[in-house]
Amino acid sequence: MATSLAVSALSLRWPDGTNVFDDLSFTIPAGHAALVGANGAGKSTMLRILAGRIVPTAGSVSGTGVVGYVPQHPQAQPEDTLADALGIGGTVAALRRIEGGSAEPEDFEAVGDDWDVEERATAVLDGLALRLGTLDRTVGTLSGGEATLLAIAGQLLRRPDTLLLDEPTNNLDQRARGLLTDALDRFGGTAVVVSHDLTLLEKMDSTVELYRGCVRVFGGPYSHYREVLDAEQAAAEQAVTTAKGDLKAQQRDLIEARTKLDRRKRYADRAEAEKRVPPILAGLLKQKAEVSAGKHRVLHEGRVDSARDALDSAREGVRDDRSVRISMPEPGPGLHRTQLSDGPLQVTGPERIALVGPNGAGKTTVLRRAIAAAREAETPTVIGYVPQDVRFGPAEEGSLLDAVRDAHPDLDAQHAHAALARMLFRGRQSERIVNTLSGGERLRLALAIALLGDPAPSLLALDEPTNNLDVPSVELLVEALKAWEGALVVVSHDRAFLDLLDLTRAVEITR
Repeated sequence: MATSLAVSALSLRWPDGTNVFDDLSFTIPAGHAALVGANGAGKSTMLRILAGRIVPTAGSVSGTGVVGYVPQHPQAQPEDTLADALGIGGTVAALRRIEGGSAEPEDFEAVGDDWDVEERATAVLDGLALRLGTLDRTVGTLSGGEATLLAIAGQLLRRPDTLLLDEPTNNLDQRARGLLTDALDRFGGTAVVVSHDLTLLEKMDSTVELYRGCVRVFGGPYSHYREVLDAEQAAAEQAVTTAKGDLKAQQRDLIEARTKLDRRKRYADRAEAEKRVPPILAGLLKQKAEVSAGKHRVLHEGRVDSARDALDSAREGVRDDRSVRISMPEPGPGLHRTQLSDGPLQVTGPERIALVGPNGAGKTTVLRRAIAAAREAETPTVIGYVPQDVRFGPAEEGSLLDAVRDAHPDLDAQHAHAALARMLFRGRQSERIVNTLSGGERLRLALAIALLGDPAPSLLALDEPTNNLDVPSVELLVEALKAWEGALVVVSHDRAFLDLLDLTRAVEITR
């Protein structure tokens, strides 16, 4: 039966003194929960703490029981057997020796009560539709999606009370994602999942958000969390508007009060100078005017200060992750001609096409072949291409500006800065080192490079762009791609992501 997980007074500091979490206390409800937040918020670190892989500086975690944990990049070696990857290699080897006649005590000790381990392993693999043959098969012969499902199967085989999954749908095709969802539906313990897959997030019972070092727990799936957040942000933005209006009103009142008091002072000074009143009375009037002016100044300046404080407070309630937007450039010339023409992939004009199909069908191969053919044509289409595995070569150790100018050597600094600014790398952010970027930031840098050129690209081709992105980064990408006016070809297994892109059509690639 699922139980809740309790995190109490949790703090974590890295050895260099960097503070990650400070005195966090929260409860993850029993059932299945999504852990969401922007890149760098600490989602993977929190999963590792829950899994016992990182010992916090202070605080505790309780209620986890036996933990099954699958990191974002499972570490099985290509030469490992399936049995090794499932964590039962030693047990299976001992069973084989016993079946061969061994009477060694250590073999029987290795097996313990797990005489049916192979049958249980097969049942778990079948539940994920992983019919991979003998357990002696090596991991290196599997596809990326099969390897991910195998890692999950290995944890399910342990019969955990708590299952922790970090981006489990990366590299999974639509069928495999459905199998994973079915497996989670059957899992009766507590599950905590980090994912950008909106379909999977909608299956969760609760949503746990990490934001600026704080944790909030929302009852319900991701859509409910967004509804609550959007309502809060609408109220916060209205509060800012109201506070701005009040500040302007108080500033206007202050100016009017100063004008009125200055007028009174000039009148009193003139009356004294013209001796229209006795000197003693004139002095009293002047003193009274100065006292009154002081009171009014303090009153109105205090109101202005209060209004300014109220505006600052209201602004703190508006989240900056909801206000940033990528600025897409204009597509280059030749937009209405044939963009790509190779095998199953035909793109004419500003079409928006999804390349879909199961793992191993050859979607990436089809896309790369079509791009190569277009670039070799006499009047080639200018194509901006972002591959699935975004790498920047030697520029990995350099700055963002270095990476842009390395890809476009003839580009001057001003245009390079402008390209980075469109992708939200403004000012001194261009000096950041490439290998310190998050997944979403790497994709934005790749887009900045891909969309540059003279002439500019008229077609943008992306291969699995949402892999390793958090949900806010996916939403940012969706808005940018919807604003792109050129042709678009996207390879993706993420149906929810594709559904948001206003696509013209889908081209299915089969084995």
